[in-house]
Amino acid sequence: MKREWQEVRLAGAFLTVFPVARNLETTPERLGRSLAFFPAVGLLIGLGLVVLNWALGAFLPRAVLDCLLILTLIAATGALHLDGIADLLDGLAGGKDREGILRIMKDSRVGAMGAVGLIMVLLLKYLSLYNVPEEFKSAALLFMPCAGRWVQVVLASFCRYIRPEGGTGGAFVDHAGEREFLIGTVTLLLAGLVLFGLKGIFLVFLIGLSAMVLIRFFEARLGGVTGDVLGAATEAVEVLTLLLVLAVMSP
Repeated sequence: MKREWQEVRLAGAFLTVFPVARNLETTPERLGRSLAFFPAVGLLIGLGLVVLNWALGAFLPRAVLDCLLILTLIAATGALHLDGIADLLDGLAGGKDREGILRIMKDSRVGAMGAVGLIMVLLLKYLSLYNVPEEFKSAALLFMPCAGRWVQVVLASFCRYIRPEGGTGGAFVDHAGEREFLIGTVTLLLAGLVLFGLKGIFLVFLIGLSAMVLIRFFEARLGGVTGDVLGAATEAVEVLTLLLVLAVMSP
């Protein structure tokens, strides 16, 4: 259990701005194993959002509070995944082949498509959260970051890393496998069942289909994934999760 707890801490340190893995040795193998606990860390992030929602719900209008919740999620994760989706959209819009896409994605500047994509992702996430029925809001706040981080486990487990020069994402992708996928998927399934009942299993099924679509797309367009792709997938699935909760759980 000690090793698993250390892997949880590594996952938390990578996915958030909190220094929870000080004095822990970081190796590519340990980073890869920590992927198994990405959905669990997502639940912890969601728990923080639930607590904030409860603490401020009596004092702020829902529209303002939901905006603060989205800002808190961004701050807690250091906008790590938003950077990924901006880079990916710029690359897909401007690159004619895989090399061109990867070259644009590596550029730290944000282009027009990246900026528009960031705006739309944040707007969709905010509006979707705002329209989630109040009785399912806490469940949605827990489930959304869990599902968003689960898709990273899936992509890392079933795709190859494509930057020949290496990168942080490569440590996860190169050392992810069946164990990480199984633990992460069981975590998501249990979360869906506990939070939404049998409809939660249906939500997980739909999210799983979206993950399969992402795998096929990135394999066809890029030949694999990078760290930016993993981050972009997280943002896309977080938005999709809120939309699915709206569609499946609303009266």
